[in-house]
Amino acid sequence: MNSETLLLSIAFLITALVYAAVGQAGASGYIAIMGLAGFGPLAMKTTALSLNLLVAAIGTAMFLRAGRLSWRNVWPFAILGFPFSMLGGALHLPERIYFPLVGVVLILSALQMARTAVWGKSTGDEAAVTPPFMAALATGAVIGFISGTTGTGGGVFLAPIILTMNWGTARQTAATTAVYNLMNSFAALVGAYAVWDHIPSMLPAWLVAVAVGGTIGAYIGSRHLSDRWLRGILALLLLLSGVKLVW
Repeated sequence: MNSETLLLSIAFLITALVYAAVGQAGASGYIAIMGLAGFGPLAMKTTALSLNLLVAAIGTAMFLRAGRLSWRNVWPFAILGFPFSMLGGALHLPERIYFPLVGVVLILSALQMARTAVWGKSTGDEAAVTPPFMAALATGAVIGFISGTTGTGGGVFLAPIILTMNWGTARQTAATTAVYNLMNSFAALVGAYAVWDHIPSMLPAWLVAVAVGGTIGAYIGSRHLSDRWLRGILALLLLLSGVKLVW
């Protein structure tokens, strides 16, 4: 293992740990890191989706074991999210569009998440409402297509919407987005099969790194962090990733 692979493995491990604590799989963070390292859009997209898939699977298992997962809150988003994510995965944007698009969406999501962390009330499970079926279908489809196209998994876009609409507490949102990331990352990766040859040969080492980080982070997030901390951490992560991608 050369020094570049080792440094990226450490960066991915830390990213997976922090993102997994808030129900995310880290795709936007991996993309930001690879952007700084000079990776091309196709390598970034396929690698981020591969890492995202593994961490999302770990997060889903952890939240399921902790009893935090409500399938009723997940499947309406997933019905159309899966096929639209696969469609988006088959589309490949040029670099001049790819980076600004992802960055702007992440920054806007960060601002909304920060607002709920600073001024929003910490809600209990009884305060949340069940997502309306048609609204959840439409939301899942739109986010699925955007996330598949950008390689971001979708959870970073879905989480602010769920919290803004009061469709779940922060911890319920973390569990829902973990499953959504898992399904959409798989679909988008299958859709992008034509460019799998752009996946770097160092991917196995990075998969080990994010597996370790994701396991630790998901355990912490599923059991120990408060709603307000979950929102605040996610807002910071979104903002940093967005700024890096835009600039």
